[in-house]
Amino acid sequence: MANLEMYDKLTAITAKENVMVDEYLKDHTYTHLGGKADFFITPQNYDEVQHVVKLANKEEIPFTLLGNGSNLIVKDGGIRGIVMNLHHLDHIHSEGNRLYAQSGARIIDASRAALDQSLTGLEFACGIPGSVGGALYMNAGAYGGEIKDCLERAIVVDRNGQLLELAAEELDLSYRTSNIPTNDYIVLEAVFLLEKGDSAEIKAVMDDLTFKRESKQPLEYPSCGSVFKRPPGFFAGKLIQDSELQGKQIGGAQVSKKHAGFIVNIDSASAKEYIDLIHFVQKTVKDKFGVRLEREVRIIGEDPQ
Repeated sequence: MANLEMYDKLTAITAKENVMVDEYLKDHTYTHLGGKADFFITPQNYDEVQHVVKLANKEEIPFTLLGNGSNLIVKDGGIRGIVMNLHHLDHIHSEGNRLYAQSGARIIDASRAALDQSLTGLEFACGIPGSVGGALYMNAGAYGGEIKDCLERAIVVDRNGQLLELAAEELDLSYRTSNIPTNDYIVLEAVFLLEKGDSAEIKAVMDDLTFKRESKQPLEYPSCGSVFKRPPGFFAGKLIQDSELQGKQIGGAQVSKKHAGFIVNIDSASAKEYIDLIHFVQKTVKDKFGVRLEREVRIIGEDPQ
Protein backbone atom coordinates (compact mmCIF):
# COMPACT_ATOMS: atom_id res chain seq x y z
CA MET A 1 0.00 0.00 0.00
CA ALA A 2 1.30 3.45 -0.91
CA ASN A 3 2.41 5.64 1.99
CA LEU A 4 -0.16 8.32 1.17
CA GLU A 5 -3.02 5.81 1.16
CA MET A 6 -1.94 4.38 4.53
CA TYR A 7 -1.48 7.89 5.94
CA ASP A 8 -5.07 8.72 4.94
CA LYS A 9 -6.33 5.55 6.64
CA LEU A 10 -4.43 6.33 9.86
CA THR A 11 -5.56 9.96 9.96
CA ALA A 12 -9.13 8.73 9.58
CA ILE A 13 -8.61 6.97 12.95
CA THR A 14 -6.87 9.73 14.89
CA ALA A 15 -5.97 13.39 14.45
CA LYS A 16 -3.27 14.29 11.91
CA GLU A 17 -0.94 15.58 14.63
CA ASN A 18 -0.90 12.03 16.04
CA VAL A 19 0.45 10.48 12.82
CA MET A 20 4.05 11.07 11.71
CA VAL A 21 5.77 9.70 8.60
CA ASP A 22 9.47 8.68 8.53
CA GLU A 23 9.85 9.64 12.19
CA TYR A 24 13.27 9.09 13.79
CA LEU A 25 12.84 6.69 16.71
CA LYS A 26 16.01 7.94 18.40
CA ASP A 27 13.83 10.89 19.42
CA HIS A 28 11.53 8.48 21.30
CA THR A 29 13.96 6.15 23.10
CA TYR A 30 15.90 6.60 26.33
CA THR A 31 19.12 5.47 24.60
CA HIS A 32 18.70 8.07 21.81
CA LEU A 33 19.20 5.25 19.31
CA GLY A 34 17.13 4.13 16.34
CA GLY A 35 16.37 4.77 12.70
CA LYS A 36 13.05 5.83 11.17
CA ALA A 37 9.55 4.40 11.55
CA ASP A 38 7.47 4.36 8.37
CA PHE A 39 4.50 5.56 10.45
CA PHE A 40 4.62 6.70 14.07
CA ILE A 41 1.18 6.95 15.67
CA THR A 42 0.09 8.16 19.10
CA PRO A 43 -3.58 7.25 19.69
CA GLN A 44 -5.57 9.27 22.21
CA ASN A 45 -7.98 6.62 23.52
CA TYR A 46 -8.62 2.88 23.70
CA ASP A 47 -10.96 2.90 20.71
CA GLU A 48 -8.27 4.39 18.48
CA VAL A 49 -5.77 1.73 19.62
CA GLN A 50 -8.22 -1.01 18.67
CA HIS A 51 -8.85 0.54 15.25
CA VAL A 52 -5.12 0.83 14.48
CA VAL A 53 -4.57 -2.85 15.37
CA LYS A 54 -7.50 -3.90 13.21
CA LEU A 55 -6.23 -1.77 10.32
CA ALA A 56 -2.74 -3.29 10.55
CA ASN A 57 -4.31 -6.77 10.48
CA LYS A 58 -6.58 -5.98 7.57
CA GLU A 59 -3.83 -4.42 5.45
CA GLU A 60 -1.22 -6.97 6.59
CA ILE A 61 1.19 -4.18 7.51
CA PRO A 62 3.82 -4.76 10.26
CA PHE A 63 2.85 -3.34 13.65
CA THR A 64 5.12 -2.56 16.60
CA LEU A 65 4.30 -1.16 20.03
CA LEU A 66 7.15 1.05 21.19
CA GLY A 67 6.08 1.90 24.73
CA ASN A 68 8.13 4.81 26.04
CA GLY A 69 11.39 3.32 24.82
CA SER A 70 13.09 2.94 28.20
CA ASN A 71 14.15 -0.72 28.06
CA LEU A 72 14.66 -0.89 24.35
CA ILE A 73 17.25 -0.59 21.60
CA VAL A 74 15.96 0.23 18.12
CA LYS A 75 18.40 -0.68 15.35
CA ASP A 76 19.78 1.95 12.97
CA GLY A 77 17.61 0.79 10.05
CA GLY A 78 14.46 1.65 11.98
CA ILE A 79 11.13 -0.20 11.91
CA ARG A 80 8.87 -0.90 8.96
CA GLY A 81 5.12 -0.43 9.06
CA ILE A 82 3.27 1.15 11.98
CA VAL A 83 4.95 2.00 15.27
CA MET A 84 2.56 2.91 18.10
CA ASN A 85 3.35 4.95 21.20
CA LEU A 86 0.77 5.35 23.98
CA HIS A 87 2.06 8.46 25.74
CA HIS A 88 -1.36 10.15 25.45
CA LEU A 89 -2.83 7.41 27.67
CA ASP A 90 -1.36 8.73 30.91
CA HIS A 91 -4.28 9.16 33.32
CA ILE A 92 -3.89 7.97 36.92
CA HIS A 93 -6.53 7.95 39.66
CA SER A 94 -7.36 6.02 42.81
CA GLU A 95 -10.51 4.57 44.36
CA GLY A 96 -10.06 3.28 47.89
CA ASN A 97 -7.05 0.96 47.95
CA ARG A 98 -6.92 0.62 44.18
CA LEU A 99 -4.75 2.71 41.89
CA TYR A 100 -5.78 2.88 38.22
CA ALA A 101 -2.98 3.83 35.83
CA GLN A 102 -3.11 3.99 32.05
CA SER A 103 -0.24 2.32 30.24
CA GLY A 104 1.37 5.47 28.87
CA ALA A 105 1.82 6.98 32.33
CA ARG A 106 5.26 6.66 33.89
CA ILE A 107 5.44 4.00 36.60
CA ILE A 108 7.33 6.59 38.67
CA ASP A 109 4.27 8.84 38.50
CA ALA A 110 2.04 5.93 39.55
CA SER A 111 4.20 5.42 42.64
CA ARG A 112 3.96 9.15 43.43
CA ALA A 113 0.19 9.08 42.99
CA ALA A 114 0.07 6.20 45.47
CA LEU A 115 2.09 8.27 47.93
CA ASP A 116 -0.34 11.17 47.52
CA GLN A 117 -3.15 8.84 48.66
CA SER A 118 -1.07 7.25 51.46
CA LEU A 119 -1.12 3.92 49.62
CA THR A 120 1.80 1.55 50.16
CA GLY A 121 3.05 -1.18 47.83
CA LEU A 122 4.46 0.74 44.87
CA GLU A 123 7.42 2.38 46.60
CA PHE A 124 9.89 0.11 44.78
CA ALA A 125 8.81 1.65 41.44
CA CYS A 126 9.76 5.22 42.34
CA GLY A 127 13.00 4.94 40.37
CA ILE A 128 11.99 2.74 37.44
CA PRO A 129 12.15 4.87 34.27
CA GLY A 130 9.60 3.00 32.14
CA SER A 131 5.89 3.34 31.44
CA VAL A 132 3.17 1.45 33.28
CA GLY A 133 2.63 -0.71 30.19
CA GLY A 134 6.34 -1.47 29.94
CA ALA A 135 6.49 -2.27 33.65
CA LEU A 136 3.80 -4.94 33.19
CA TYR A 137 5.40 -6.20 29.96
CA MET A 138 8.59 -7.16 31.79
CA ASN A 139 7.27 -7.44 35.36
CA ALA A 140 9.60 -4.59 36.31
CA GLY A 141 11.14 -4.62 39.73
CA ALA A 142 13.69 -2.94 41.97
CA TYR A 143 14.87 -3.01 45.57
CA GLY A 144 13.02 -6.21 46.46
CA GLY A 145 9.65 -5.36 44.90
CA GLU A 146 8.08 -6.17 41.53
CA ILE A 147 4.87 -5.51 39.64
CA LYS A 148 3.41 -8.98 40.35
CA ASP A 149 3.40 -8.13 44.08
CA CYS A 150 0.73 -5.46 43.69
CA LEU A 151 -0.99 -5.85 40.31
CA GLU A 152 -4.63 -6.93 40.53
CA ARG A 153 -5.69 -6.84 36.88
CA ALA A 154 -5.07 -5.21 33.52
CA ILE A 155 -7.02 -4.06 30.49
CA VAL A 156 -5.36 -5.11 27.23
CA VAL A 157 -6.04 -5.22 23.50
CA ASP A 158 -5.28 -8.56 21.87
CA ARG A 159 -3.77 -9.19 18.43
CA ASN A 160 -7.26 -9.08 16.88
CA GLY A 161 -8.03 -5.66 18.32
CA GLN A 162 -10.37 -7.00 21.02
CA LEU A 163 -10.51 -5.43 24.49
CA LEU A 164 -9.87 -7.88 27.35
CA GLU A 165 -9.78 -7.52 31.13
CA LEU A 166 -7.34 -10.02 32.65
CA ALA A 167 -6.48 -10.91 36.24
CA ALA A 168 -2.79 -10.53 37.13
CA GLU A 169 -2.47 -14.32 37.33
CA GLU A 170 -3.45 -14.58 33.67
CA LEU A 171 -0.35 -12.59 32.65
CA ASP A 172 2.16 -15.21 33.94
CA LEU A 173 4.31 -12.59 35.63
CA SER A 174 7.73 -13.90 36.68
CA TYR A 175 11.28 -12.55 36.92
CA ARG A 176 11.49 -9.81 34.25
CA THR A 177 8.97 -11.48 32.00
CA SER A 178 5.26 -12.08 31.31
CA ASN A 179 3.10 -13.58 28.58
CA ILE A 180 2.26 -10.11 27.24
CA PRO A 181 4.80 -10.31 24.36
CA THR A 182 3.99 -13.92 23.43
CA ASN A 183 0.28 -13.11 23.26
CA ASP A 184 0.87 -9.78 21.47
CA TYR A 185 -1.14 -7.96 24.14
CA ILE A 186 -1.14 -4.18 24.22
CA VAL A 187 -1.57 -3.02 27.80
CA LEU A 188 -3.97 -0.09 28.11
CA GLU A 189 -4.49 0.12 31.86
CA ALA A 190 -3.27 -1.45 35.10
CA VAL A 191 -5.13 -1.76 38.39
CA PHE A 192 -2.88 -1.99 41.44
CA LEU A 193 -4.27 -3.27 44.74
CA LEU A 194 -2.39 -1.47 47.49
CA GLU A 195 -2.75 -0.96 51.24
CA LYS A 196 -3.35 2.11 53.35
CA GLY A 197 -0.15 3.26 54.94
CA ASP A 198 1.49 6.18 56.68
CA SER A 199 2.35 8.93 54.20
CA ALA A 200 5.52 9.98 56.03
CA GLU A 201 6.80 6.39 56.13
CA ILE A 202 6.02 5.81 52.45
CA LYS A 203 7.80 9.04 51.52
CA ALA A 204 10.83 8.12 53.63
CA VAL A 205 11.17 4.80 51.81
CA MET A 206 10.82 6.48 48.41
CA ASP A 207 13.34 9.19 49.31
CA ASP A 208 15.83 6.51 50.39
CA LEU A 209 15.37 4.50 47.18
CA THR A 210 15.65 7.66 45.06
CA PHE A 211 18.92 8.57 46.79
CA LYS A 212 20.31 5.07 46.20
CA ARG A 213 19.34 5.22 42.52
CA GLU A 214 20.71 8.70 41.88
CA SER A 215 23.98 8.02 43.71
CA LYS A 216 24.68 4.68 42.00
CA GLN A 217 23.21 4.94 38.51
CA PRO A 218 24.61 6.97 35.58
CA LEU A 219 21.50 9.08 35.05
CA GLU A 220 23.49 11.87 33.42
CA TYR A 221 23.79 9.88 30.15
CA PRO A 222 21.20 8.25 27.86
CA SER A 223 20.89 4.52 28.56
CA CYS A 224 18.41 1.65 28.55
CA GLY A 225 18.80 1.01 32.29
CA SER A 226 20.08 -2.37 33.42
CA VAL A 227 21.22 -4.18 30.28
CA PHE A 228 21.33 -7.71 31.71
CA LYS A 229 19.17 -9.91 33.90
CA ARG A 230 20.61 -11.08 37.21
CA PRO A 231 22.24 -14.48 36.58
CA PRO A 232 21.42 -17.10 39.26
CA GLY A 233 23.91 -16.82 42.10
CA PHE A 234 25.63 -13.72 40.71
CA PHE A 235 25.18 -10.02 40.06
CA ALA A 236 25.64 -8.90 36.45
CA GLY A 237 27.26 -5.60 37.41
CA LYS A 238 29.81 -7.31 39.69
CA LEU A 239 30.76 -9.81 36.97
CA ILE A 240 31.26 -6.98 34.47
CA GLN A 241 33.23 -4.95 37.00
CA ASP A 242 35.42 -7.95 37.88
CA SER A 243 36.03 -8.44 34.15
CA GLU A 244 37.60 -4.94 34.20
CA LEU A 245 35.16 -3.69 31.59
CA GLN A 246 34.09 -0.41 33.21
CA GLY A 247 34.97 2.37 30.80
CA LYS A 248 35.22 -0.03 27.85
CA GLN A 249 34.03 1.88 24.80
CA ILE A 250 32.95 1.06 21.27
CA GLY A 251 32.27 4.22 19.31
CA GLY A 252 30.01 6.42 21.42
CA ALA A 253 28.78 3.56 23.64
CA GLN A 254 30.51 2.91 26.96
CA VAL A 255 30.22 0.50 29.89
CA SER A 256 29.41 2.98 32.64
CA LYS A 257 32.22 3.89 35.00
CA LYS A 258 29.60 4.56 37.67
CA HIS A 259 27.59 1.31 37.43
CA ALA A 260 28.94 -1.61 35.41
CA GLY A 261 25.45 -2.97 34.72
CA PHE A 262 24.69 0.05 32.52
CA ILE A 263 25.84 0.86 29.01
CA VAL A 264 25.60 4.58 28.30
CA ASN A 265 25.47 6.64 25.13
CA ILE A 266 28.20 9.18 25.84
CA ASP A 267 28.86 10.48 22.33
CA SER A 268 26.13 10.04 19.70
CA ALA A 269 26.48 6.25 19.59
CA SER A 270 24.85 4.22 16.85
CA ALA A 271 22.66 1.28 17.75
CA LYS A 272 25.28 -0.99 16.14
CA GLU A 273 27.98 0.32 18.48
CA TYR A 274 25.71 -0.16 21.48
CA ILE A 275 24.79 -3.71 20.46
CA ASP A 276 28.40 -4.59 19.62
CA LEU A 277 29.40 -3.50 23.13
CA ILE A 278 26.66 -5.69 24.66
CA HIS A 279 28.02 -8.69 22.73
CA PHE A 280 31.59 -7.85 23.78
CA VAL A 281 30.56 -7.75 27.45
CA GLN A 282 28.69 -11.06 27.14
CA LYS A 283 31.67 -12.79 25.50
CA THR A 284 34.19 -11.38 27.99
CA VAL A 285 32.17 -12.43 31.06
CA LYS A 286 31.50 -15.87 29.57
CA ASP A 287 35.21 -16.39 28.81
CA LYS A 288 36.36 -15.18 32.22
CA PHE A 289 33.71 -16.61 34.56
CA GLY A 290 31.75 -19.14 32.49
CA VAL A 291 28.54 -17.21 33.15
CA ARG A 292 26.17 -16.33 30.31
CA LEU A 293 24.65 -12.88 30.72
CA GLU A 294 21.12 -12.75 29.37
CA ARG A 295 19.85 -9.45 28.04
CA GLU A 296 17.09 -7.67 29.91
CA VAL A 297 16.90 -4.96 27.25
CA ARG A 298 14.95 -5.70 24.04
CA ILE A 299 16.50 -5.16 20.61
CA ILE A 300 14.09 -4.52 17.75
CA GLY A 301 14.11 -3.09 14.23
CA GLU A 302 16.25 -3.59 11.16
CA ASP A 303 19.89 -3.08 10.25
CA PRO A 304 20.51 -0.34 7.67
CA GLN A 305 20.21 -1.37 4.03
